[in-house]
Amino acid sequence: MSSSSSSRAHGGVNRVRVGKYELGRTLGEGTFAKVKFARNVETGENVAIKILDKEKVLKHKMITQIKREISTMKLIRHPNVIRMFEVMASKTKIYIVLEFVTGGELFDKIASKGRLKEDEARKYFQQLINAVDYCHSRGVFHRDLKPENLLLDPNGNLKVSDFGLSALPQQVREDGLLHTTCGTPNYVAPEVINNKGYDGAKADLWSCGVILFVLMAGFLPFEDSNLVALYKKIHKADFTCPPWFSSNAKKLIKRILDPNPSTRITIAEVIENEWFKKGYQPAVFEQADVSLDDVDAIFNESVNAQNLVVERREERPITPVTMNAFELISTSQGLNLGNLFEKQMGLVKRETRFTSKKPANEIISKIEETALPLGFDVKKNNYKLKLVGEKTGRKGHLAVATEILEVAPSLYMVELRKSGGDTLEFHKFYKNLSTGLKDIVWKTAEETIEEERNGNRNGAKVAPA
Repeated sequence: MSSSSSSRAHGGVNRVRVGKYELGRTLGEGTFAKVKFARNVETGENVAIKILDKEKVLKHKMITQIKREISTMKLIRHPNVIRMFEVMASKTKIYIVLEFVTGGELFDKIASKGRLKEDEARKYFQQLINAVDYCHSRGVFHRDLKPENLLLDPNGNLKVSDFGLSALPQQVREDGLLHTTCGTPNYVAPEVINNKGYDGAKADLWSCGVILFVLMAGFLPFEDSNLVALYKKIHKADFTCPPWFSSNAKKLIKRILDPNPSTRITIAEVIENEWFKKGYQPAVFEQADVSLDDVDAIFNESVNAQNLVVERREERPITPVTMNAFELISTSQGLNLGNLFEKQMGLVKRETRFTSKKPANEIISKIEETALPLGFDVKKNNYKLKLVGEKTGRKGHLAVATEILEVAPSLYMVELRKSGGDTLEFHKFYKNLSTGLKDIVWKTAEETIEEERNGNRNGAKVAPA
């Protein structure tokens, strides 16, 4: 049987092992899956592991589709698509091992700059179209393309995440068209909203057009707090390009955001477009032999017990989890620990952090005390909290996962991560929350940057006792 155990990090904290991977903190979670940071203990390589609940997969009759999607994604080797390394299974879970990238989300760049210059936006759009076209040629569609699904590697290259996997709840009927409406409303093509069946390739291209608009404008082409009004705007393609868009960029965006899928420009035509071709560098591919044995094994109903991994969980720690070196470095996006507290002034990510020298219990009490008046229910589980907004926002209730992590004796990192709802609403919530937490914060992003600017190496301001 594949090795699996709970290993100990320093400070006596139990860590879960699955096969050759040591699981760390949660990076994201959704209806069907949770994504965790992990490390290959044999090679030291950092990865992300998407964990699917077998029971939910079976309940939605998704086995055939998941097997097809995973098999295809394993075969894809594209520099602008998050790579899938391997697949494992236990009796209750499916583990998909993915490439881990540290450059953050493209959304963060837009949030900090407001908008990108046309040449920079074009570079990302070229990489996006490259990735989308390649996956489409292999029968895999995304169906939920948006800036939050576009990540950056340390060199600033685009990496599309959730390709193939975001389509798991979808069903293809006998007419060959997809019939389940999904995706983020502002980025969804009109034919998807109609729910009369749509071509996955044409729908993905529409989303790419919305993304290009957002990159260059800094705001959405279709926006309305009323969902019915928003859908009407999308159906009519009722939008206006800002005056700073070049005429060729405007023409291309209008051809992509054509509400009629039969007259909409195709990806092949986009690649031949004059505006698109400027400075275009086609992707360089690596060839590799890929085995699908692991995929076949986990979906084989008479699977041999030797093919299963075991995830052993020991008693939960009653102290905050201690971050070990590999997690700390991965969190800081390199060896510059200044990045740990975010690089851009005032930038709030979908995942954001601060440090505190106050006792962990005091930090938890203060977060609870501050979140309740902001209209959030607080659920506590040891040194983790889940904050859920009482009001329904643009994308349902805002949910924020919070964890207290010990990074050094008497020094704690507080990590807040959006686990549901709208990213912009999370930005607003975090700013309001951080105002109420100023008495317990030891070092914020702004203080770290100011410290670096002034060349002050004597330590940051300590919150009042």
